[in-house]
Formats: sequence, structure tokens, C-alpha cells
Amino acid sequence: MHFFEQLTRWTGELSGLLWESPVTLLVLLGTGFYLTVRMGLVQVRGFRHAVSLISGKYSSAQDVGEVSHFQALSTALSATVGTGNIAGVATAISLGGPGALFWMWVTAVFGMATKFTECTLSLKFRQVAPDGSVAGGPMYTLLHGLQMRRTAAAFAVFALIASFGIGNMVQANSVMDGLGYLFPELHESAWLVGVLLAVFVGMVILGGVRRIASVASTLVPFMAILYIAAATLVLISHASEIPAALSTIINLALNPWAVGGAAVGEAIRWGVARGLFSNEAGLGSSPIAHAAARTNEPVREGLVAMLEPFIDTLIICTMTGLVIVVTGVFAESNDALMGAALTAHAFNSSLGDAGAWVVGVGLTLFAFSTIIAWSYYGDRSVYFLFGERAVLPYRVIYTLLVVIGAAVPLQLVWNIADITNILMALPNLLGLILLAGLVKKLKDDYFSRPHETT
Repeated sequence: MHFFEQLTRWTGELSGLLWESPVTLLVLLGTGFYLTVRMGLVQVRGFRHAVSLISGKYSSAQDVGEVSHFQALSTALSATVGTGNIAGVATAISLGGPGALFWMWVTAVFGMATKFTECTLSLKFRQVAPDGSVAGGPMYTLLHGLQMRRTAAAFAVFALIASFGIGNMVQANSVMDGLGYLFPELHESAWLVGVLLAVFVGMVILGGVRRIASVASTLVPFMAILYIAAATLVLISHASEIPAALSTIINLALNPWAVGGAAVGEAIRWGVARGLFSNEAGLGSSPIAHAAARTNEPVREGLVAMLEPFIDTLIICTMTGLVIVVTGVFAESNDALMGAALTAHAFNSSLGDAGAWVVGVGLTLFAFSTIIAWSYYGDRSVYFLFGERAVLPYRVIYTLLVVIGAAVPLQLVWNIADITNILMALPNLLGLILLAGLVKKLKDDYFSRPHETT
């Protein structure tokens, strides 16, 4: 136990050093802002067409790829719609105040342009094997687009490590956090819960991207609708308090005269950190899933990918944040009532036991879907680094780590997730900035053909 406490302290100091740095925040938000301007507000101008692409009306049987636009989006959303939407929002508000939610919105708006850019590049530089299987992502963009072999390998290494943290142990740990709120006695059986979760994960990920996409495209719409419906019920019952809640969020995010500069700084720090953790814009993870999409038009998949931050952060995270603020439970947060437990408490205070159940069940489904999607990200990173022979051993190790993640202290896992977020983001963002001109050229060419976008 002493070792875990020491490791938690060390990783916490490193995470704080990385995330408190103005340079880090400037790089993350600045890249999104730059791409928003460079791509001509593509998140606004291309939004309607992006929605129409999901229907499949522009797809062709001759297109190269393994999964449909909708399945690729569902797989990527499986990874992004996870504990960040329930535990991450609550953690941001607990540590940064309600104003943190505003900065999550900012990361989402700029993140839409970032997602468009990174996923367009992922399709442009993906690698298709003779059997039709696809491998893509920032490592291939850096390798084929910029001939930066070492940087490409560095990204793949960071993504591999991140898959064990942000994609695996964080999720298993948050399942225990949510279920433990409903059934406190389960904390004594964390290993058993981890084993059961690992069995289900193994059954899916051993089937590769097609099985992952099939499960994700069924699970994601169901779990998102269930969670949004419950949050809507809470907000309807507190409708009169929503304007005041929005005013509080904006005031605490932007007004240093009202709350002090330090409080605004904490709102920015935790809002950006948890916003990035939730929608993963700029991390380079989602492009790995989108690379498998069945299309010969890179821009199309970039547009589809752009919807992720919108759905994940501007809709689902906003629902969670508003529920926490309008019910007033953010003022009650403490060491025992944090993360998913705080969100469950907010729903419980308005909907009773049914509200807590929605969070517990929602968290379990969100986390499960995230674990299976992130397994594919690590899978493709291992393939890039070591070839096909390393894929099966990776999947076995990944499944076993689910069990360990369920019993590791929450703060330690979050610290590791924050650190690996930064390590993945840096080489990816470098590639995006250097290749932004190419993406703009591809976008302009695509939208110059009216028949493609009607």
C-alpha cells in the first residue's frame, strides 16, 4: 500500500507539472484554434453534410475499408463516450468549480476542427494489407506523410502505454466507483468484478475491429439515449434553475474579479484536462478507428469524425455538468464523494434510486465500450511497432489488466491517464500543424465538387 501511495504522489506531481503549465494549455487550445481558422470554420460549414454522411447514402461497395462510416464513428465514440462523461465532468467540477464546464465546451468546439484534420490525414495515409485489413492513425501519418519514423514510433509507444491506462484501467476503476456507490459491499469483491469485466472484454476484442465495430454500433446509441433521457428528466424537474446555472458556469469560468484569478486558472486547467480526456481531440486515438472506414474520400471520414466532440462533450458532458450544478451537489463534493460517485449522487438527489441506477449502469456500459475501443488503438500500435505476431499477446495482456485496474486506487489511475494524454498529443499535434496545408487542399477540393455535398 505504501508503494501505491508513493507512486500516486509522484505521478500526481508530474501530472500537475504538465497540466498546470500555460505552455501545455496554449499548445492544446492553440492548435485547435489554428486549425479552426485554417480550415475555414469547417465545424460549422461542414456540420450538415457530416450528419448526412452517417446515413451511408454516399458509400460505395467499391470503397476500401473494413467498417461503415457509422460503425467507425460508433467505435471512436465508444472510446470517447466513457468515464470522462460521468466521472471526468464531476472531477473537473469538484476540483475546478462549475466554470470548468465552460472550458470543456471550448475544447470541444476547437476539437471538432482538430478531429477533422487528424482523421482526414489518417485516411489519406492509412495502410491497407492484401487481405483488406486496415492500419492507420498518427503513426502512419507521421511515417508516410512526413517521413518522421522515430516520431511515429514514439507516438505508437505512447498510444500503447495509454491504452493500458486511459483506455483500460481508468475504465475498470470507474466501474468499481459507480457500482460501489450502488452496492458498497462490492468494494470487497473488486477482483471478482474485474474478472467478470475482463471475460466480456476478451470475448469481443479477440474478434478484431469488425466485432468491436459491430458491438459498438449497437451499444453506443442505446447507452447514449438512456443516459441523455435520464439527464433530461432531471433538468426538466430543475428547469427554473438552468438559467442561473449557466450564468454561474460562465461567470466562474471568465470573471476573475468575481472569484479570483486562481479560481479561474483552476477552472481552465481542469476543464481543458478533462475536456481532452473526454473527447480525445488532438490525442490521435480516434484516427486509428476512423482509418478502418469504408471510403475512398479522406475528407468524408474527417467530417464524420468531427461529430465526436459535439456528441461527447457539447451534448453528453453538458448534460452531466448541468445536472451536477442545478442539483447543487457540487458544493457537497469531498474525497469520498468525487468522480462517478458525485454524478450518481446528483442523479439520485432528483430521481431517487432510479437515478443512481442509471449512472451505475451507464458507467458500466460506457466503460465497457471504451475498453473494447481502446484495445483496438493499442492493437494497431503494437502492429505498427512489432508486426502481426505481437497482436494476440497484446490482446491477452490487455484483457488481464482489466482485472488489475478494478482494484487500483482511483487517483493513481487518473494521474497516469493525464500524463499519457500529453505524451500522445504532442507528436500528433506536431503532425497536424505541419500537414494542415495538405488537409485544407483536400477539403477545398472535396467541397469544390457540388455533387459530393448535396
